[in-house]
Amino acid sequence: MRATLAVVRFRLLPTPPQELAMLRHCADARFVWNLALEQRHLYRVRLRPAPGYVEQNRQLTEARADNPWLAEGSVMVQQQALRDLDQAFRNFFGQSHRHPGWRRRGRDEGFRVVLPGHVRQLNRRKGSVYVPKVGWVRFRWSRPVPVEVKSYRVTRDAAGRWHVAFAHVPAPIPGPGTGEVVGLDRGVAVSVMTSAGEALQAPALRPKERERLLRLQRRLARARRGSNRRSRVRCTIARLRARERDRRKDWIEQSTTALARRYDVLKAEALDVKALTRSAKGTTAQPGHRVRAKAGLNRAILAQGWGLFLARLQYKATGRVQLVAPQYTSQRCSACGHLAPENRESQAAFRCVACGFRCHADLNAARNIAGGQPVTARGDRIRRRRSVNREPHRLTTSLVA
Repeated sequence: MRATLAVVRFRLLPTPPQELAMLRHCADARFVWNLALEQRHLYRVRLRPAPGYVEQNRQLTEARADNPWLAEGSVMVQQQALRDLDQAFRNFFGQSHRHPGWRRRGRDEGFRVVLPGHVRQLNRRKGSVYVPKVGWVRFRWSRPVPVEVKSYRVTRDAAGRWHVAFAHVPAPIPGPGTGEVVGLDRGVAVSVMTSAGEALQAPALRPKERERLLRLQRRLARARRGSNRRSRVRCTIARLRARERDRRKDWIEQSTTALARRYDVLKAEALDVKALTRSAKGTTAQPGHRVRAKAGLNRAILAQGWGLFLARLQYKATGRVQLVAPQYTSQRCSACGHLAPENRESQAAFRCVACGFRCHADLNAARNIAGGQPVTARGDRIRRRRSVNREPHRLTTSLVA
């Protein structure tokens, strides 16, 4: 069984020349990825076996010899982009991930490096990592770096922040050994409600920050496309969004760690978050209904981080997380078992029409989840079989110019 990898991420602090050099690495990795993906599509159209990593790596050597501008980049960065693409296709054909897509400038900025032992601590708060053809780049030493790391990934987000991430195999968090079971109900008004009555709420932007975000979005709508002003506004919006995302991730890490240490068995609903947040727009022939209301609900669901919360919980409490069927958990009385839609008076109120039991609706659902039977599901999505032949058809040239 393959071990689960954890990622320890740090904030990089590059100088302006180092940032330019790393942007070049990002461009090279993106170019090699897209060109190799085009080549695989071409072979697919012609019904021929697509070349794998070894063949594409050989063609990359020839392409670097024929194109001096490509040879100026780091061969390690370009080779790892090919290896990442090969692994992405392996995951796709194994039906564990979606089909590899195209990488875009400004959205997919990053590259991977395999250099074991090229990390050092400078002082209590600063460390440095060696990047090929860039040199030693400083980062914030916020926690110990795993000693067994052999590779790392450098990324740049939409807010312009650089990060370095080290992958390692961690030890799972042990349970308390008491055999205690807890049910977790994920919602919108209350992010996570436990069957013990504890309400966990995901953080969001403060009221002043939301007002500022609204003003910036209106300013962005008035800005001319391609202008410097529009770029500055987009970067400011990205920084606000990144602040909200960082708060949510920090809340998820702390909440899941506390739950994994407190309970032996953790039960959650097997929700298909992707289907729940699907747009209601419909088609031209069959337009959808209440599209704006559904879009608002989708944003509210995604803002709670349901998928990441369960993924981190399964990662930390390995083998102790069970998924139960979500049907009727909000309508069944946890006291007497009576099932009726009338039991749910409102979003927050639950009153059983049979026995008169009253409590918070999310608490009642969490108790039903705690007593539910596990179902066969993987992660936060119930897997559906799909054809491995669904692949976009696009023509291209080979890696060799």
